[in-house]
Amino acid sequence: MDKLRPLGDGVLVRVAQADATSQGGIIIPDAAKEKQRRGEVLAAGPGRWVAGHQDGQAEHFHPVGVLPGEVVLYDALAGVDVGPDLLLLRESDILAVVEK
Repeated sequence: MDKLRPLGDGVLVRVAQADATSQGGIIIPDAAKEKQRRGEVLAAGPGRWVAGHQDGQAEHFHPVGVLPGEVVLYDALAGVDVGPDLLLLRESDILAVVEK
């Protein structure tokens, strides 16, 4: 696969693998597994320019707030599949960073 470099506020995430068994030990078939909403950031774009506001604030640059290696939670319907277990998201689709 080619190397991907996100642009703007894009974030490349490796989707976490779904559990194959339930807590009670029941094997879950692929069709019944929920789509994962957690993954590891592999790369992030530099950020984006934000237009000025009506209160006179000038246009400014907003850097992306996540770093490669961080684990994030994101909206289940967000992003574009770009490879096996790879998802390209906008920063605004990320709901939280998982602290260890």
